[in-house]
Amino acid sequence: MNHDTYDNAYIAGILNSVKTIAMVGASANDVRPSYFVLKYLLAKGFSVFPINPGQAGKEILGRTVYARLADLPEPVDMVDVFRGSAAVPGVVDEVLRLDPLPKVVWMQLGVRHDEAAARAEAAGIKVVMNRCPKIEYGKLSGEIGWTGVNSGVLSSKKPIMRSGFQSFGVRQK
Repeated sequence: MNHDTYDNAYIAGILNSVKTIAMVGASANDVRPSYFVLKYLLAKGFSVFPINPGQAGKEILGRTVYARLADLPEPVDMVDVFRGSAAVPGVVDEVLRLDPLPKVVWMQLGVRHDEAAARAEAAGIKVVMNRCPKIEYGKLSGEIGWTGVNSGVLSSKKPIMRSGFQSFGVRQK
């Protein structure tokens, strides 16, 4: 797959199918990007499990923090990687040991590792690199336009309401 660009339908399909997310590199520091992405995803109705060995056993935004993916109490649909690109192979190793496998490995803005992505895809896992689910959700739902940002997505369709704070859900097309 070409990971330089993604079709909106590919991203929308992922965001509409995912319910549970493990966020590797979640931070308890409320000025860190992972903190406000975690907060946003929770507000949109996703169940998010923070992964951070230094915070294991504590809580971030009311969610118990786990040291590693293997410690999760239930399977997840997506693993969101908030770590540097050099850490991605190790995270993918952990992902590939999970049973069942998640549907998606998502690497945050600035995070890319083509070899690790190829290994995940060979196991049947969809991969997104150098993107943020918060930004993509806002773009595809039309919410980002509320602040005057051009999302590049035009639609005359009525938004589909989804649970969560001011959530219109992600449009399929």
